[in-house]
Amino acid sequence: MKKGKLINSFQYAFFGLWMCVRDERNMRIHIGAAVVVCGMGLCYDISRQEWSVLLLTIGAVMSLEAVNTAVEKVVDLTTTEHHPLAKYAKDVAAGAVLLFAFIAVVIGILIFSPYVQQSF
Repeated sequence: MKKGKLINSFQYAFFGLWMCVRDERNMRIHIGAAVVVCGMGLCYDISRQEWSVLLLTIGAVMSLEAVNTAVEKVVDLTTTEHHPLAKYAKDVAAGAVLLFAFIAVVIGILIFSPYVQQSF
């Protein structure tokens, strides 16, 4: 791969992420939650292993949200009609985000509950 093509691929990827942040309310909600959770991690001085789990979890939720957005846009591009398969694809992609967001909350509780309990 030529150097220019590699640079272009990174530029396209960053632009795609920027569009998702700019245009998608749910991505901004995930970012807000990530900022709060990272702030809590700093306040409670969580371990390196806990940071690893937390950052992997945050990255997974945001990545799934980006994939969900891509699925929605491709479905919208391919049909303007209400089609059961289009709805199915969109609902399954959204469900994947919801499922992992729920798991992320559970992970957050598992990581932070000992620190919060210690504070009281």
